[in-house]
Amino acid sequence: MIRFDILSVFPDIFESYLTASIMGRARNAAIYEYHAYDLRDWTHDRHRTVDDAPFGGGQGMLMKPAPIFEAVEAIDKMAEGKPHTVFFSPCGRPFDQEVAQRLSELPRILFVCGRYEGMDERVYELADETLSLGDFVLTGGELPALCVMDAVVRLLPGALGDEMSAKDESFSKGLLEYAQYTRPASYAGREVPAVLLSGDHARIAAWRRENAVERTAQWRPDLLEGAQLTESERALAQKIMHADDCEEV
Repeated sequence: MIRFDILSVFPDIFESYLTASIMGRARNAAIYEYHAYDLRDWTHDRHRTVDDAPFGGGQGMLMKPAPIFEAVEAIDKMAEGKPHTVFFSPCGRPFDQEVAQRLSELPRILFVCGRYEGMDERVYELADETLSLGDFVLTGGELPALCVMDAVVRLLPGALGDEMSAKDESFSKGLLEYAQYTRPASYAGREVPAVLLSGDHARIAAWRRENAVERTAQWRPDLLEGAQLTESERALAQKIMHADDCEEV
């Protein structure tokens, strides 16, 4: 089991998502547990203030350091084992499947969720790791924390039911996932590839691999550099990536 601790000014945000679908079933099966804490519980004024104006001026408010330092120290002691503490920031390492896999092997993770215009820079010394979900701005760190939790939990044994599901998904082998189809085999003139109806598992596996290479070359060629490809697969990817160049000549 993995334990998630979450520090937020809106701790109630998490419950509805974490009781639904796969996350809810995994939680009920004791595959993971989570505990969300209100940062305001570590304030000492009657207004429970967690933010203040930035030194030097500027727009918006910053989260104060004292409540975060006190909260992280207190949460550290609420369970056995020091948590791996994760902050979110545009300066952080991009979150990807490799990071999700690594985090899934940890027993305890603490997410510190920022708000407002950001956090006092001094609090980042508490971080074991700082992550970024991408080059865009969100209102707070709650959504990134949920995204990371979701990606991590589905890698845990028993979370998906079918242990092969996570192994076949996009990014698990450095490629996007192959295209998938279900009934009916023909819909409004749109046909499912005949090989998927053949019952020949070897041909199906070969088609899926080739399709994954094609889709990755078309939509995410940046992933191919780290993918393990055969010579013929790499030639296929190069052909697809340079198809537009040929058309322009």
